[in-house]
Parts: sequence; structure tokens; C-alpha cells
Amino acid sequence: MRERSCALVVVGNEILSGKVQDSNAYFAARELHKIGVALARIATIPDQLAPIAGEVSYCSRNFDFVITSGGVGPTHDDLTMEGVARAFNRRLVVHPELDRLIRKHFHERSLDAGLKMAEVPEGAILNEAGDVRFPTVQIENVYVLPGIPQLFEAKLRALSSRFATDPYFMRAIYLSAGEGTITDHLNDCMRNFPELMLGSYPRIGDPGYRVKLTLESKNAEYLERAFRHLMGLLPAEAVVKTE
Repeated sequence: MRERSCALVVVGNEILSGKVQDSNAYFAARELHKIGVALARIATIPDQLAPIAGEVSYCSRNFDFVITSGGVGPTHDDLTMEGVARAFNRRLVVHPELDRLIRKHFHERSLDAGLKMAEVPEGAILNEAGDVRFPTVQIENVYVLPGIPQLFEAKLRALSSRFATDPYFMRAIYLSAGEGTITDHLNDCMRNFPELMLGSYPRIGDPGYRVKLTLESKNAEYLERAFRHLMGLLPAEAVVKTE
């Protein structure tokens, strides 16, 4: 089964200070999982060149691809492009297509500030962004996305076909029993199916169930065997429902 890993680098002092609640990480995790990609790292870093460059460099070397969120606007603290350029030891240059788009869509009063957004690391390429006006900048295996959730989500959806790999299959078991009473059964299942992704999620105050178990694999047959094995271990009276 094909595996692909991704890292998400969230850039923004406003996230770290609690001024803005980040939703892009949650959206990316959910959307990438749908297309079979493992989001293996989420890093939230300040609007500073050294942390941006260091994190992007590390992630680019250690994961199949990297998505950044935030820091790509026209203001003084929008430093992501320069930080990504440093990560690859490249200089910033004006991309002619971005320059054309910005001159077309920015008003004269804001044009000087907007032209900062035409600067990209040397050698960067542009990817069409669906119905979003400006394309997504790509440098090697790094994709630079805006932090505004509506734009981030639209751009990630537009790129999803190039990231997609073999999908995950999942089964779920809802239990009225607590985690303490099923731990041995979970350990037994993992000993017999070590490649299974098995999650246990307690629920407090829900009259419907106390624990939700999720079983995931990219091998549908392996998943079903693991599911049947675990169902045979769990006390039948504790199983509320399965999916």
C-alpha cells in the first residue's frame, strides 16, 4: 500500500498568542486523511525568519511534502516566503505571472504593498488554485498557502488530487465499558495485528457510549480480520454499536 507523509507548518504570532484560533490544522488533518495522506507533524512557529527557515528545512527533508499556512500577505510580518527561500538557500525574485496578477487586481493605492506578494524563492513554480484568484507557490516539495481559512481550505482542496494516495479504511466500535476494562483486549489485538491503527477515545457525559474505538488500515481485508478478532474479545454486552 502506498504511503505519503505530510508536515504542516503554521506561521503566526497571532496563533501562538491566542489572538486567533487556528482552524487550518484541523481542516488539513481531516482532508489529508480522506485522501490517504498521513499528517505526521504540525508545527506552530512565530513570524520570524530563523524559525520559519529551520522548520521548513527540517520538514522538507523528513516528509514527502510540506504545507505552510500564513505569513504570505503584504505587511511587515509576512515573512514566510523569505523564510522558505532561506530554507533552500535561495534568493527572493519577482515572479512575472504573480506580478501581472497583482497589478491587475490591486488598486493603485495598495499596489506597492501588494507587489511584495509577487516575490517568491528563485525556481518556485505556480499551481492553479481552483476558483481562488492567485495560484499556490511551490518550492521543491513545499506548498505555501495563506492563513485565511477560506483561502487555505480552497487551495488545499484544489491541490488534493496531486497529494492523494491509497485511502484508509476504517471501522468503529462504540462501547458502554470504560477503557480500564478493555485495555487487555486492545493490547491483544495489537499483538496480533501490529500494522493496525487502533485508537481509543473516551467520552465523558455522553449517555450513548463511554468509549469509541477506531480501527484503520489501507488494507481492507487486514482491517476486517482485525475487526472480527477484536469483536471476539470484547464483552458482547458492552458493544453499543459498530460502524
